[in-house]
Amino acid sequence: MVSSSRSSDKIPAEKVPDYDRESEVKSFDDTKLGVKGLVDAGLTKIPWMFIEERQTTGMITWGSMESPESVPVIDFKDMDKDAAVRTEIIKKVGEACEKWGFFQVVNHGIPESVLNGIIDGIRRFHEQDAETKKEWYSRDPQKKVKFNSNFDLYQSRMANWRDTLSCMMAPNPPNPEQLPAVCRDIVMEYSEQVVKLGLTLFQLLSEALGLHPNHLKDMGCAESTLILGHYYPPCPEPQLTLGASSHTDPAFFTLLLQDQIGGLQVLHEDQWVDVPPIPGALVINMGDLLQLVSNNKFKSISHRVLAKHVGPRISVACFFRGQQNSTRLYCPIKELLPEGNAPIYRETTINEYLTYFYSNRLDGNSSLPHFKL
Repeated sequence: MVSSSRSSDKIPAEKVPDYDRESEVKSFDDTKLGVKGLVDAGLTKIPWMFIEERQTTGMITWGSMESPESVPVIDFKDMDKDAAVRTEIIKKVGEACEKWGFFQVVNHGIPESVLNGIIDGIRRFHEQDAETKKEWYSRDPQKKVKFNSNFDLYQSRMANWRDTLSCMMAPNPPNPEQLPAVCRDIVMEYSEQVVKLGLTLFQLLSEALGLHPNHLKDMGCAESTLILGHYYPPCPEPQLTLGASSHTDPAFFTLLLQDQIGGLQVLHEDQWVDVPPIPGALVINMGDLLQLVSNNKFKSISHRVLAKHVGPRISVACFFRGQQNSTRLYCPIKELLPEGNAPIYRETTINEYLTYFYSNRLDGNSSLPHFKL
């Protein structure tokens, strides 16, 4: 088990000279127990590998700033029954994507029982017998279903206080027996429900861009879905680390279900703004790939998750992105480039974009500048 070499509450500006991060990271990874394993062992001080060094110099503030604005909440009620309602929803979606890159949606059609069920299912997976859970631990990129802690563990400056169950659900879904029995049925049901909603969202996003409703779908944007079941254990020193470092998403958009613990923040006009949990709501955020194809009309915005004394916090993120093994090229959509409006980004494949993203760490820097013309 990993043990912290810290012996006091004082955090020096520089780590002790004999600190060996590589060894600490490997020791942690070798346990195959994740962050929850540290908490279960009774840890009272977090290991150095989780501490944000810049926090010791006053350069970073974990809290949010008071903001007169909040992430938009859009009600989908009667969207398919009233053309005027649908038109107004499309307008609100477009405004939210341009200004915030985020919005919450209510009355989206996914039953509350399914939302509660997937939160409970992810909890069951992470809280099952440790030896059973270990069998799912892997960093093999070819595995459709796996459990680990921090995909960028060996590259990051600071590990995040979070464990994750990863399920690649499309284009080639895993066989049912490839999913953990403890959450198998609900993962399959939730996946089916979010894909339906995702296709509706692609239509709304297309129309908000002034395109045919099926434009983004016909580009292959919805062909791949990845579901991540995050588990954020209670943290003994939440002021020193993060549940998820500041980042943008390598997708067209992400559909997120969060429980009622809270902690998600979005960077809006250089201020961190809370995204408060709303019972039954889903959070939608634009990804890098949608900013690329919309030529910066829709924004992929940095976001993060705070660590907390209370917990666990559980969230389920579904990433919509094109097929990684496809040779299809993505670039700014020509219909969005009127005369005199030049493309900002070059062509790229999903594989090239994801390869570049995953070769880096979550450090608050977007991958998009790498693809600028």
